[in-house]
Amino acid sequence: MAIGASDPGFLLLDPSLNPVASNAEAAQILSFPNVPERIKGLNVFLADKIRSSLVNHQSKESLSFVKQFRSGKRRYICRAFRLQSHENGLRLAAVVLLERYSSGTTALSEISKQFDLTEREQETVQLLVQGLTSKEIATRMGISPNTVKAFLRLVMVKMGVSTRSGILGRIVGS
Repeated sequence: MAIGASDPGFLLLDPSLNPVASNAEAAQILSFPNVPERIKGLNVFLADKIRSSLVNHQSKESLSFVKQFRSGKRRYICRAFRLQSHENGLRLAAVVLLERYSSGTTALSEISKQFDLTEREQETVQLLVQGLTSKEIATRMGISPNTVKAFLRLVMVKMGVSTRSGILGRIVGS
């Protein structure tokens, strides 16, 4: 089963960092290059992988997770949420979300779809991401600096930001 770039892995861990529940994407991410269905004792394998790859051993906190990790050539963002739950006698320590790290180009593509940017707006934002000024963007696009500023204002309105930095923040934060 191949997973898409936007399909996050989800793990629910007990206090010993054993998976109580996980989705297929988490198993795929953590077991790569192996196929999870072919691993005997998958939960034991996943628990070992969690302890070796996801736990931050250099942190002074009793339970801390890494922010990023690699699985094969792919980078993932690790978002961990600590829990203090004792419902139904089940003690839980954390929920871990594994999301594929997206490069600026991928993020820009996603942002373009999300905010319905036109091709020229996308081109303007791409050049802005490269650190170009309005005048430099205008030269590259063969338009006037005022037209560049108009494109950027339209992008700002669509994204709900009020500055050029706000545009960059939306792209980096995606």
